[in-house]
Amino acid sequence: MVIHPAFKTGPRAQYSGGRSPETRLEEACGLARAIDLNVVAAEVVRVGDPKPNTLLGMGNVERLKAIVDAEEVGLIVFDAALTPVQQRNLETEWKVKVIDRTGLILEIFGERARTREGQMQVELAALSYQRSRLVRSWTHLERQRGGFGFIGGPGESQIEMDRRLIDERIVRIKKDLEDVKRTRALHRQARKRVPYPVVALVGYTNAGKSTLFNRLTRATVMAADLLFATLDPTMRRVHLPSGREIILSDTVGFISDLPTELVAAFRATLEEVLEADIILHVRDVAHPETDGQKADVEAVLAGLGISHEVSDTMFEVLNKTDLLDEPARETLSAQAARDPRLKPISAITGAGLDELLAAVDQRLSAQRQVAEYRLRHEDGAAMAWLYAHGEVMERTDGETCTEMTVRLAPEDIQRFERQFSGSVKQEGERR
Repeated sequence: MVIHPAFKTGPRAQYSGGRSPETRLEEACGLARAIDLNVVAAEVVRVGDPKPNTLLGMGNVERLKAIVDAEEVGLIVFDAALTPVQQRNLETEWKVKVIDRTGLILEIFGERARTREGQMQVELAALSYQRSRLVRSWTHLERQRGGFGFIGGPGESQIEMDRRLIDERIVRIKKDLEDVKRTRALHRQARKRVPYPVVALVGYTNAGKSTLFNRLTRATVMAADLLFATLDPTMRRVHLPSGREIILSDTVGFISDLPTELVAAFRATLEEVLEADIILHVRDVAHPETDGQKADVEAVLAGLGISHEVSDTMFEVLNKTDLLDEPARETLSAQAARDPRLKPISAITGAGLDELLAAVDQRLSAQRQVAEYRLRHEDGAAMAWLYAHGEVMERTDGETCTEMTVRLAPEDIQRFERQFSGSVKQEGERR
């Protein structure tokens, strides 16, 4: 059973972020289905005065208990944060397992993470969450599948880990993640020496990032109509219309009220976004709450120090236009005509992808400088390098040399002149 508490007053009154409680309930049901839970009941519960012991109040607790018994519910998912006391009291009243939103998301992440780094990040988040509940069950060591035991299953023998053991494990994981962070920094430095511009996909979970990634790279990243289908970052090379290559990075999807433990734990992964030359914010424009999802993503990016108002580094990719009717598509096209940052596309049909890649190409080219070189005919390696790393705007083959006008990134100009200083004829140095 999934329960979304709708708070009427108090500090949690704006919990839904301007969205309808029914939409939030459906999203919570989607989270539950993402790990194959069978949702037999779902309800929005209006909460006028949140109770410190049960959150809902005994009237609602007793009413819901009748539903739990009638439907033979074995697990209750609360689409809100529960204190350890509230969780324990509700489990006592209903005689079933109760988890809150944070526990559910951690369980999903525990099942989906595939890389060692992703698994460490999720375990760190789960340990931080577990520590706040002191010595509740910690079954990770016995479980053969993914996840972290908040739901139950193999290993439900209530293995207790005290704070000291949890703290020791947290220290070890943080140390390992620092090593990962240093390795990522070295990889970024290596890419800068190549260098390939990095274009990062960000967006609300299930906005279509992985489908777009697969379409552009011909990769096989898991893309499904599920929340958090992709957790581990993936990178592939993509050729732009000018022939230039970029590195496209697919990242974990964001979600409203993302547990703070996960934001901190995935900082190393999200640093790829911080280092990106261009950010593509992929939006599901067919979703009824697309504006609310946009606000949630922008809030997470703002927490990383990235402003959505920085127009020279970010595009809004308006995905799933194939699900809109013709008037809605025309409205989007009109908006995009007024704002070059908006790019309507369909990752499923491929509509708008050529325009998106051309815009990325143009934006990267705007950061380049024009250089002119006079090269000896025998210096084919230098010419090939310019074709591979720059945009050759003009080429003239003379009797004694070849003159080339090339658009290059400033760092590429320095690299070329350092690497091929003997190839550039002295009387025709770069102008």
